[in-house]
Amino acid sequence: MADKIPVKTLAKSGEGVAKVTQKKNAASKAQGNQKHLVTKSAKVTPVTTQVKRSPRPDTSHNMTNAKTNDMVLDSEPVKPHSSPSPWLIALEFRALWELASVIPAWPALSKAPEGDGHSVIVFPGLSASDGSTLPMRAYLQKLGYDVSGWNQGYNFGPRAGILDTAKRQVTDTFDATGKKVSLIGWSLGGIYARELAKMLPECVRLVITMGTPFAGSHESTNAWRLYQLTSGHDIHAMVKQYDLPTPPPVPTTSIFSRTDGVVSLPASIQKHSAKNRQTENLEVIASHIGLGMNPSAWWAVADRLAQPEGQWKPFERKRGLHGLLFPDPKR
Repeated sequence: MADKIPVKTLAKSGEGVAKVTQKKNAASKAQGNQKHLVTKSAKVTPVTTQVKRSPRPDTSHNMTNAKTNDMVLDSEPVKPHSSPSPWLIALEFRALWELASVIPAWPALSKAPEGDGHSVIVFPGLSASDGSTLPMRAYLQKLGYDVSGWNQGYNFGPRAGILDTAKRQVTDTFDATGKKVSLIGWSLGGIYARELAKMLPECVRLVITMGTPFAGSHESTNAWRLYQLTSGHDIHAMVKQYDLPTPPPVPTTSIFSRTDGVVSLPASIQKHSAKNRQTENLEVIASHIGLGMNPSAWWAVADRLAQPEGQWKPFERKRGLHGLLFPDPKR
């Protein structure tokens, strides 16, 4: 038979259980409050984080650029390139031999395509006059073109009235003949040719530049100090006035030489453009001073000018000696 428990003992035990239960309830309530506070703080924290968070960069244009690379090239900033080395500058003395080489090369030069008689204007380089382009102009005249110089004396940069006079020469020639005019520019003269074609695309048939630094900064040439001295202009300010790397909206050929001692190679390279698919780079082996007297450059100019208007095609490199005289510019 079970032992009997005293009533007093049971009462005390009930009180103890009640106290323990109250303590547990109080502890549970406290934990609940803490959870409730944590929940509230967790809800508030993201709001604070969202306010401080920087907006995610929009990379959609990068995806577009990757797909339309040609369009990106039009707007790329001009990157500085180092000027040609002293060794290449020393090689500029070979210009005399380049002019002398016209004599043995004349039989081949005489076989260039005949011209159609359209007008051609040739712009000289920095500190040069029409006398420097006389040999090449005589050659093109013999092929049948109506060739003229720029008729403004020495080229000391785009001083007051220079570009306006050149612009009138292009429009007057166009009005007088009723045909578009081809523009050829040697070094700085090529800058004139390109910019005039941008201003007067309805009057210009094609543009050919030789050793022209349109794609690089002023540091990419060894002549920028001479330019500032002769023109009296700050070359930094002048470059900012024009969008030189963008090609004109007409067929455009850039003739360049890797051994140019004045203008660095990248400065004369025309990048592919979505705005004008009729552009090309044509390499010859020449000095900068001798480009306008180099037989290979003459042949290239004659070949480009002979194309029928509206039927432009890239220069066709052939095998054998032709391939040696006109190396692959993409190599």
